[in-house]
Amino acid sequence: MTANHQPQEAADVRDVTRRKVVAVGAGAVAAAGLGGSAYAANARAGEKRRPPAPAAEECYVLTSETTEGPYYIDADKIRRDVTEDRPGIPFALRIRVIDNETCRPVRNAAVDIWHCDAVGVYSGYEDMGSGGGGGPAPTGTPTDTPTGTPTDAPTGPPPGGGGGHQEPTDDTRYLRGTWRTDRHGFVTFKTVFPGWYRGRTVHIHTKVHVNGEWTDAGYEGGNTCHTGQFFFDEESVIATTTLEPYASNTAERTTLDEDTIYDGSGVQGGLLKLKYRKDDIAKGVHGSITVGVDPEATNSGQDTPPAASASPSASAS
Repeated sequence: MTANHQPQEAADVRDVTRRKVVAVGAGAVAAAGLGGSAYAANARAGEKRRPPAPAAEECYVLTSETTEGPYYIDADKIRRDVTEDRPGIPFALRIRVIDNETCRPVRNAAVDIWHCDAVGVYSGYEDMGSGGGGGPAPTGTPTDTPTGTPTDAPTGPPPGGGGGHQEPTDDTRYLRGTWRTDRHGFVTFKTVFPGWYRGRTVHIHTKVHVNGEWTDAGYEGGNTCHTGQFFFDEESVIATTTLEPYASNTAERTTLDEDTIYDGSGVQGGLLKLKYRKDDIAKGVHGSITVGVDPEATNSGQDTPPAASASPSASAS
């Protein structure tokens, strides 16, 4: 949509004072890994083309905030390709960040993503296992009464995805990364289709940071204006379950409708738009979403309770 065809609401807010976002230094871009020449070339080509303005229904709608979860690690991997050596279906995630009041792109924001691998394990927390419930359920009737006092704390991601922050248990950092939005508000990550673990549907965590400064060491200062999660429709997830390594994931799977974090509001709640070959998902999946944020807000995800339900918005799909 061009400027001449913007909705009246957008015209009314043209004179709103724009919030300042610190521009990224050239040194930070040069220092970041692009994860492969072919992938980098495609990303550069995508940034050169001026994308169309977001549809009207994507404006004036804040994307749902969710809990951060226990396994966030502060931005220390400035990269687009977060795959490392993890096996799985190739997944390209394209995110556009816009100011929900004006629908204008939020430039030079730092966007984090992190998620589990195909069998439900988070990097940095491999000792936690796959949600503490990756094996088959026990059978039969117990014959002995437990004695003594338990000495070990439960491990694995809490079923609801909440809980306080956990300190990393190892130095692995696969399937985690941070990159900046371009002048059109876009950022693209290369990763693999996530798996699942006990109590949670398939999802990707995200944070959006603004008003900070890019340095050679990463992104510093500013405020976290959005903490959320991205979700996958059931058809796509079911299509992965017969392929390795997903087929080796023995954790009970929680469906999208059963999840305690997804609020049921479609795109507003983080539901991704997915494209892939229906007869061969193994070839790869492309996911995209527009995230509406308030750049002046602070949403760290520390105090955000799990969502129970929400009415679908105009942007739901």
